[in-house]
Amino acid sequence: MIEYLEKLKNRLSKEDAERLNAIYAPKEVAVPPSDAYHSLCVMPDGEIRCYGKVAFSDLPDGDCREVYISSRDCGLSWKEYNVKHGTIGAAVKSPWSDRYLTPAGSDECRSDILRICEGDIFAGNYREVQLPGTVAFPYRLLPLKKIKRWILAAERDGHAVVYLSDDDGNTWRAVDIPKTDKFEMKPPHKGIRWENSGVEPTVSELADGRLMMILRTSTDYHYVTYSADFGETWSHAVPTAFHSTLTNPYLMRLSSGKILFFYNNTKPLPEQDKEKVFPPLDNDEKGGVWEDVFTNRDSNCIAISSDEGKSWQGFRELYLNPLRNSCDFRTVGGNGSGRDKSVHQFQAIELPNNKILVHVGQHSRVRRLMIFDINWLYEKTRKEDFRGGLENTSTQVYLKSISGGMRSFPGHCAWNRTNGAVPVPDPCGDRSEVVLIKNTNDDRLLNNVQGLVWNFPAAHKGSVKIKLRVNGTGLRVSLLDYWQNPCDITVRDDAVFTDIITKEQTDCESWNEAEIRFDTALNTAVLFINGKQVKQLSAQVSAPNGLCYLHLQTAYAEGDCEGSLIKQLDFCAV
Repeated sequence: MIEYLEKLKNRLSKEDAERLNAIYAPKEVAVPPSDAYHSLCVMPDGEIRCYGKVAFSDLPDGDCREVYISSRDCGLSWKEYNVKHGTIGAAVKSPWSDRYLTPAGSDECRSDILRICEGDIFAGNYREVQLPGTVAFPYRLLPLKKIKRWILAAERDGHAVVYLSDDDGNTWRAVDIPKTDKFEMKPPHKGIRWENSGVEPTVSELADGRLMMILRTSTDYHYVTYSADFGETWSHAVPTAFHSTLTNPYLMRLSSGKILFFYNNTKPLPEQDKEKVFPPLDNDEKGGVWEDVFTNRDSNCIAISSDEGKSWQGFRELYLNPLRNSCDFRTVGGNGSGRDKSVHQFQAIELPNNKILVHVGQHSRVRRLMIFDINWLYEKTRKEDFRGGLENTSTQVYLKSISGGMRSFPGHCAWNRTNGAVPVPDPCGDRSEVVLIKNTNDDRLLNNVQGLVWNFPAAHKGSVKIKLRVNGTGLRVSLLDYWQNPCDITVRDDAVFTDIITKEQTDCESWNEAEIRFDTALNTAVLFINGKQVKQLSAQVSAPNGLCYLHLQTAYAEGDCEGSLIKQLDFCAV
């Protein structure tokens, strides 16, 4: 068992233990004062702290005060405190001594200083150790179990690096990780992408002593590299089956030996022609030194492995961006707490009773501390009837917006949005609401296509049912192993299985049930409508981890003002 778990458990009253045990699906418990870098920690007495800064205004780079929020009941409730001068910050205890170590600062993403506290972490005394070179994103300090060595995964000069210490943090040396493959510009892309050649590394120590590192890249996949000599050398990084682009991965070893993986299982819209953007982009944005827009940071997910990363389960959405449909996405909330508004970036700690506390996201309007039960990842079914509105789905469409990095007061690399699919009265007249997906002829939008995206527990074999009415030209129904924008028309080429359900295939006067029974091992699926087999589908691409997303979209880019109505979604693994 992880050393601090017993201390956390002993802090719980009987009532608090009952409240913690009642949490199953992800539950928001606090708004942290920082983005998720290295700000979350457990103190020696079982207190949980999350460090950060509170801005005095909504303006970027303004004055702020250093704070931390504290929980003494396993994350169920939190209170804010000012950071006292000389406090070490969010530190990790050495397994070989009474030392605590942390990268300098509470929420800074760049630092070449490590702080070391001897003994009493509450005393306010620490010393500083210099890391070699310029360091960016110094994430989690990891003490190895097979040998007495610390590893700090970070990046410098545009690629990943690990810092190694064999004397409990007194001295450090750097090992550079070779760069990963570059983004290849080909259709449907019309421009290049910000070049990230394997950065923001996350490391887990495997049972056999090898180290597994997963990297952020500019391609549509995370990359992985291994070390068989405790970090001295690393294998050539290769693509994983984890879809993700320019987002942060996070590995976490549990006391049970299982591994959690937090990431944005998403794909952005195709790159636009950088020379045709108005207002014009800067040269660095045109040249791949920076990005013009992020369109894949509004959903994230969790996977779990019981066999040292050989196979993965779950792939469940942890959190959808609460601002994902905001027409003032670029400006809402100001920039005092950050320029980005996304649900990427992660940090997590294990709690007693099979629970996990997760620090996720960017900006005070978006970032959260959340608790969930590990068993939630293993569910085999999910149902959506929209009684909670659209809170469990993605429906956003994009407004024609300013592209690029820092643009005056708005946040960077972001487009404004609005609702695409929306609730409307059920035509049966029972005063319930259903979801209308249609095209809208609106010249303010990036395109007229609308859609709805819904996550279910990943499965290699299962059934997805849709209660629907097709009133217009048709509904494209697609199954994928990752999140794709509701308005992204390339889903027709990217989905594992996809087909169009037409008005003529259904009964226009009543609700119909469309069902897709899929088997990724056989690379086939069968479409049924009202119990009658309509078509057998062949897989367009493979899905090594199974399928976990339903993507519904108007079938054609133009027309379809009547659209389709969706009343209920059901998934069941076989």
